[in-house]
Amino acid sequence: MIYSKEIARHTARSLLQIKAIKINNTNPFTWSSGWKSPIYCDNRKTLSHQAIRTLLRNDFIRIIKDKFAPVDIIAGVATGGIGIGAIIAQEMGLPFVYVRSKKKGHGLENLVEGDITVGKTVVVVEDLVSTGNSSLNAVNALREADLSVKGMAAIFTYGFDKAQKHFEQENCRLFTLSDYQTAINEALNQKYIEENELASLEHWRQNPDKWPLGR
Repeated sequence: MIYSKEIARHTARSLLQIKAIKINNTNPFTWSSGWKSPIYCDNRKTLSHQAIRTLLRNDFIRIIKDKFAPVDIIAGVATGGIGIGAIIAQEMGLPFVYVRSKKKGHGLENLVEGDITVGKTVVVVEDLVSTGNSSLNAVNALREADLSVKGMAAIFTYGFDKAQKHFEQENCRLFTLSDYQTAINEALNQKYIEENELASLEHWRQNPDKWPLGR
C-alpha cells in the first residue's frame, strides 16, 4: 500500500518529470515476461538527479522509522534497490547488504552480499514491485540467512492484486512511495495523457496479460 497520498503524488510527479515513468498507449512496451504494457518504469534514473534521490531517501527513512523501527540493517534488492538502499543506510547510520537475483557463480557463491549477523532485523528496499515474485525471492533469501525481515519499502508498485496476495502469503508488509493509479492521475493532471486513454490504462492494470483490448 502507499504510505501517504501526499508522498505518492509528489513521487509520481518527480518520476514523470525525469521520464522514469513513461506512458504510451499507442506504442506499448514489451516486458521480459512478454506482456505488452502502456507504462514503463525505470527508477534507476532517479539516482542521476540529486534533488529527487534526496527526496526519495528522506521519504524512505520516514517510512522505515514510522513502520519498521527499530531496525539493524538495510537491504537492497539487485539491481534497482542497491543505489537507493545504500544512501538510505548511509543517512541512517546503518549497515547495508544487498541480495543478488541469483547466486554468484564462483568464489563464495553468495546470494546475500555484505556482513550479516544471525537474528538481526532488516528492512528491504526495492525500486519497483510488479507481481512481487522477485522482490519476495529477496525476502526469502534474507530469511534463509537467518535475518528477521520486518518488511519492504519500494518506490513504486503497479498495484496488481496478485502482488498483494503474494506479500500476504509470505507475511511481508509492503509500503510504497507511489503507485500506478497515482501516476496515472498525475499524468492526466500534467497533460502527459488524455482522458480518452484512461479506459485502456485501467484495463491493462486489471488484465495485463490480456491487454490491449481484444487480445
